[in-house]
Amino acid sequence: MSGLALLGGGTAIAAVAGGAHSVFATVLLGLLAIGMGHSLLVEIRRQARRRTWRWVRTDTINAVLLGCWAEAALILTILEAGPAAVRAVGGVLAAAYTGCCVYFVTERRRTIAAQPRTGEVAPLPRPAEPETPVSARRAA
Repeated sequence: MSGLALLGGGTAIAAVAGGAHSVFATVLLGLLAIGMGHSLLVEIRRQARRRTWRWVRTDTINAVLLGCWAEAALILTILEAGPAAVRAVGGVLAAAYTGCCVYFVTERRRTIAAQPRTGEVAPLPRPAEPETPVSARRAA
């Protein structure tokens, strides 16, 4: 998950900071960054909805890494003396990483709360229609 976050952010920065990019290259890099952002969101959702009974070490690592990327993007946006477009993308990345971190933690906690605890028996789903005996089906 962390690699996707880094690649998406780096591609977004490269789209606006490249210098002598053509419009086609800028649009292509922007679309690639959006695609990687979508992949990151899908991976966050997959990681958050894992079937484990409790919060585990990998959950903490994922949340901390997303928080670190948000903090790094914010610090670099504040300290970087680059063009306004690069600073704007850095601000958007900081907000996006923060949102991803909050989304992961919220989804993970919901998933853990929704699972039955050890020793509990999950209720069986109700049948869609009442079952009839085989002899009743033959008579009809």
